[in-house]
Amino acid sequence: MIIPKTWRCPLLWNFFGLDHNYQKSVYEQAFALKYHGKWSFIEVYNLPVGLRNWFVERLKQQIEFEREEMEKARKGR
Repeated sequence: MIIPKTWRCPLLWNFFGLDHNYQKSVYEQAFALKYHGKWSFIEVYNLPVGLRNWFVERLKQQIEFEREEMEKARKGR
């Protein structure tokens, strides 16, 4: 059976998977946890989404806290 090229399924490619924005956000999270926390890519990638998000948010809080403390110490001199 020959299917004409004009016939196409109207579904988008991301219907069966995750879109590129989600993949990019996962890779950004993996980079942050790998760079700052020395996690392996597989450890980050296999974390449940909610737990991975928690670790990333907690890392942001910690980095912000450390930055503020460094600025306080610098101004105290």
